[in-house]
Amino acid sequence: MELKFIDLFAGCGGLSLGLSEANMQGLFAVEHNESAFETLQHNLLGAQSPRKFDWPDWLPIESTSIENVLESYLDELKNLQGSVDLVVGGPPCQGFSSAGRRRADDPRNKLFEAYVKFVDLVQPKALLLENVRGFTADFKSQGKTDNYASKLREKLADRYTLHERLLDLSMLGVPQTRTRYFLVAFEKGLTGADPFDLLEKHLPSFLRKRRISVPVSSSAAICDLEIAYAGITESRETKGFQEIAYRGPRTQYQRAMAKKQKGTTDLRLARHGERIVERFASFIEFSHNEGRLNKSMSAEVRQKFGIKKLAFRVIDPDQPAPTITSMPDDLVHYSEPRTLTVRENARLQSFPDWFEFKGKYTTGGERRRFEVPRFTQVANAVPPLAATALGEVIVSILKGADEAKSYRRQTNSGVQNSVQFAETVT
Repeated sequence: MELKFIDLFAGCGGLSLGLSEANMQGLFAVEHNESAFETLQHNLLGAQSPRKFDWPDWLPIESTSIENVLESYLDELKNLQGSVDLVVGGPPCQGFSSAGRRRADDPRNKLFEAYVKFVDLVQPKALLLENVRGFTADFKSQGKTDNYASKLREKLADRYTLHERLLDLSMLGVPQTRTRYFLVAFEKGLTGADPFDLLEKHLPSFLRKRRISVPVSSSAAICDLEIAYAGITESRETKGFQEIAYRGPRTQYQRAMAKKQKGTTDLRLARHGERIVERFASFIEFSHNEGRLNKSMSAEVRQKFGIKKLAFRVIDPDQPAPTITSMPDDLVHYSEPRTLTVRENARLQSFPDWFEFKGKYTTGGERRRFEVPRFTQVANAVPPLAATALGEVIVSILKGADEAKSYRRQTNSGVQNSVQFAETVT
């Protein structure tokens, strides 16, 4: 029997996809942004989806907030007690992220409290939470210091045994130097196992099964999408744009992402002006020659190339890529004077090629505050490969705990029957 999970703050579905690949059954997902939910719905609820949610009749299949679910379906959530194995979710992390402006008073930082309230109502056997490493940092606000990881521990510690770890996801096969905070918790008395110790032991067989050797370099992830290899064609989706003409995988990691897929999507190329192309070409050459691949540039170098962005860098073909961000022009291709496509970013996040993204490609200005275009969906997601690795460990622990509980029940029943038999004979 498959174990059941609920995904909160689900985004486009990276965590749900990974857990589904670990043979867990999704019940439902909560995501307030329409574009991100459209992507999740298309891939994990659509007719072509290899894995589907067992969505309850009482919850509409649409984007919604966790606050609305808590307010509108209180009784239904309480009725789920005893039937949910795992609740997962990564509350929005912009207020904690070192990639942006940290704000202790960012209202999104308090969404983890809604997560805790949801957990109190549903009472799952286990929890999985992912966030940026800044989630563990201290914040000063209005003369006091807050630490949201500590607050979360306090609110969960009565019911759950907590395990925390900062994980470099490149060690899990994700071709990206992406360090994230993970919390895995089990009901007290359920198990004494440390999921992160078991993950370390599980990784060799997990990677060997997929024929992946770590770390996976950026070129091993996306070299089949080089224009010099695949060529260019007119965009099938957006008039006036061009896209990479896909020819098929060249490496084992690409074959793992393709999964017998004959084609892929989200290959649209950015329209760079001639001056931008020339600047990118010079910058790529400079980064290779000066050993500055994967590294941000000094103020002098940025001035030399007319670059204002602090995070601007050329990716190293022989190493995992830097952490993917929601800004499509943060990273430049290692050999071609252009930024990366949505699909290339998705590859670096370990999304399989059959997974299609919906909504706008990008956005800007004030719209960044409420729109979640494709590049942002990819960047904000939990890499599915990492979710699968963790999911398989959690499944093994929960099933082991259930088997042990069943064995104890049978043993106790046998002892009681023996006592009754002895009393009868006497």
